[in-house]
Amino acid sequence: MYKRVLLKLSGESLGGPTGKGLDPESLKAFAEEIADAVKAGYQIAIVNGGGNIFRGLQGVGKGFDRVTGDRMGMLATVINSLALSSAIRSQGINAEVFTSTPMEPHARYYNRDNAVAVLEKGGVALIAGGTGSPFFTTDSGAALRALELGADALLKGTRVDGVYTADPEKDPTATRYEELTFSKALADHLKVMDQTAYALCEQGPVPIVVFDISKKGNLARVLEGLPVGTVVHA
Repeated sequence: MYKRVLLKLSGESLGGPTGKGLDPESLKAFAEEIADAVKAGYQIAIVNGGGNIFRGLQGVGKGFDRVTGDRMGMLATVINSLALSSAIRSQGINAEVFTSTPMEPHARYYNRDNAVAVLEKGGVALIAGGTGSPFFTTDSGAALRALELGADALLKGTRVDGVYTADPEKDPTATRYEELTFSKALADHLKVMDQTAYALCEQGPVPIVVFDISKKGNLARVLEGLPVGTVVHA
């Protein structure tokens, strides 16, 4: 169903059961699924969050202003991308890290055409550093890159199995949507993605698929178009 996708992974998912730091087993599991998908002919670009290391808003009121905090969060996404790229390469697939601000020799400065070239040659492009500007989340950065790269869908891999009417961890009566529109997601303030990300994807239009990435095989199921998670569409 989807040939080229932008996979958004939360930083917490890379932290394993605790959601903190980098969990080798989680990195290996994600790398195996991503490598299998690439070998099957899919093109995958990745944007990682950084919440397992540092979240920009955490610094507000704790000695950091918002701009500095967001810059620290951007660097956290670079660390995550370097770690995941190494795990993917260990599976026999080329993986290159691009950053929104120059960071050579640690990673390549992001250029759309260079990232697309990596995808078309059977590699994985990991795009780190968010948009390069403060006040934008990695969700917004993922939506922006999905549009730039001409992705068929933005896949948001989380630790929940879709979008719910309320937080399922706080409200036992919450029910899961199989699909919904961008306008409803915005109107109901469903915060799986932020409003900027929703608006960008609606403009594409690029559908968003929210699914549980921790369940083995789910990435392949989503790519095949099977009913996994929640699809948000125009």
